[in-house]
Amino acid sequence: MTPPEDQCKPDAQLRPQIDRRRCEGKAECEAVCPYDVFEVRTIDEAEYRALPLLARLKVWAHRKQTAYTPQAEACHACGLCVAACPERAITLVRR
Repeated sequence: MTPPEDQCKPDAQLRPQIDRRRCEGKAECEAVCPYDVFEVRTIDEAEYRALPLLARLKVWAHRKQTAYTPQAEACHACGLCVAACPERAITLVRR
């Protein structure tokens, strides 16, 4: 059986988008992405302060860890990250 990433055809029109209100920084996206698109790290302070109160509490409870996409241009839009995210914090959106 061919791995899902081998079946994937790059789609330059799509990129992953992280919902900071949902992301708990569990790093499943980082683990499954064959293109090294993701990085889990401490949320930027400005983004943290911009979150609603309940979302800030949730992010704080998860050690302020969240996913970022520093290599978004490498994304092939295979959807492995979307399927792997337990919080459903990742969507593929048009660039």
